Amino acid sequence: MFEAYAALGANLGDRERSLREAVRRLAATEGIEVRRCSALYETDPVGYTEQPAFLNMAAALGTNLSPLELLRVMLGIEREMGRVRDIRFGPRTIDLDLLLYEGIELDTEELALPHPRMGERAFVLVPLRDVWADGPEAFPWNGLLTEPVLKEAGIKVWAPWGGVPKER
Repeated sequence: MFEAYAALGANLGDRERSLREAVRRLAATEGIEVRRCSALYETDPVGYTEQPAFLNMAAALGTNLSPLELLRVMLGIEREMGRVRDIRFGPRTIDLDLLLYEGIELDTEELALPHPRMGERAFVLVPLRDVWADGPEAFPWNGLLTEPVLKEAGIKVWAPWGGVPKER
């Protein structure tokens, strides 16, 4: 299996329930294994700021799907959970972004890997560091997570993960 990393976010409805449901759906998909989940972090909105705060997290995934197949599964989960794309960087019930996939670099209309803006987003990097395979000390973007950057991003721990939810 290949290792991939995903960022998840939500700022409409029951944000925590949405994140946990998205992870459950990922774990229930053939060819995807949820290996590690970060804590949940509450973060200020970026870009379009006239909206509620987000809950964000990251997940390390094992997969035998190709990067495009994995992306399409993630987009399908967004659609199933009611994601509407009407305002760029706007409010959303759920957002799933494929950040990294086993060191692969891609730049197509459908998918860019690594995610092109992840290094600019503390709300992505902080949870990603939680699930980094080599541990937080070896996280390649630690230098970007300075005290002023973290303060400006308004990142606060919301809740520990506590594991992958089981099927009900």
